Amino acid sequence: MGGARLGLPGTQVELARGVPVLPEDVTARSWIVADAESGEVLAAHNAHWRLAPASTLKMLFADTVLPKFPGTAKHKVAPSDLAGVGAGSSMVGIKENETYTVHDLWLGVFLRSGNDAVHVLSAMNGGVEKTVAEMNEHAEELQALDTHAVSPDGYDAAGQVSSAYDLTLIARSGLQKKDFREYCSTVTAKFPGETKKNKKGETVRESFEIQNTNRLLTGDYDISQYQGIAGVKNGNTTEAGATFTGVAERDGRVLLVTVMHPEKAGHNEVYKETARLFDWGFQAAGKVRPVGELVPPRSATGASPRPGAGASGEAGGTGQGGAAGTEPVASAPAADGSDGMGVALAVTGGLLALLAGGAWLVNRRWPLPDLARRRP
Repeated sequence: MGGARLGLPGTQVELARGVPVLPEDVTARSWIVADAESGEVLAAHNAHWRLAPASTLKMLFADTVLPKFPGTAKHKVAPSDLAGVGAGSSMVGIKENETYTVHDLWLGVFLRSGNDAVHVLSAMNGGVEKTVAEMNEHAEELQALDTHAVSPDGYDAAGQVSSAYDLTLIARSGLQKKDFREYCSTVTAKFPGETKKNKKGETVRESFEIQNTNRLLTGDYDISQYQGIAGVKNGNTTEAGATFTGVAERDGRVLLVTVMHPEKAGHNEVYKETARLFDWGFQAAGKVRPVGELVPPRSATGASPRPGAGASGEAGGTGQGGAAGTEPVASAPAADGSDGMGVALAVTGGLLALLAGGAWLVNRRWPLPDLARRRP
């Protein structure tokens, strides 16, 4: 998929006069830098290597399930909903017999990478087995053919793989959905806690703050918030190591970068290597000759599914679970320092939306909401 060079091992790039050299200190086993608008792959390293994806697989889960439930829908969690959550999983803190909105659950998925939230949404969707089958069908529709899901949350499982190329395709599809864009760009939010009795004997349910674990979005003691970053998803497991797919905008250019399993041990290394590749991509974009492309979904090309594969047909639609009318969440300030009037990120038709009418549109903008304000 995407061109013969992307199937070759090692680094693929076409340097020319005026194009900066790739950063030397990128140790990831696999990575890709792509223009989200045109779909051009600017450079890649082992782009189609099939590796454990960790929680970046939640992007496929979200792109598959998000359109099915409005954000205002409510669900009371049964004990069976949380069955099968892997030991040591990242959790947002969902409690049995408590009621949550779908909006709450998606915040738990995107901000805290909560496997408990993923399993509750899977239960709402008919169960884990059905959800995983739909995820694999949707991956086929997106032509993410290196991807095979076994668990909906990315928890290590035998045979569960994806690639830097596929995760970039999946992120590009998800970013077409307004609610997906809002959730993945949210920095902090309030999450419902457990119902208890206070000192007065009154039944109360307080909330607690959750923060996005994407360190390019929030910053950390050893890494700054990346200017223009607007999501999408990070992951880390024993088998996968650290994985990350990010989208960022600078001077009207929107790039997608995926980094899988840096070999260098170090705190926040996956984010540091992603930031270096973003920096290179913004300098090289428009100057470097592409080495491949991000392909559109099968339904946009008229291609038939592979034998035995389904097609979810959800590559384009916008989910119904948007954050409109919900409790405000905190976000980073504006790139221009205007403290609230910042520039909304435009993810353009190179994001190629497959709309209800079936048209695959090129050069159509998909702006992130004001939650994506950034400071220099």
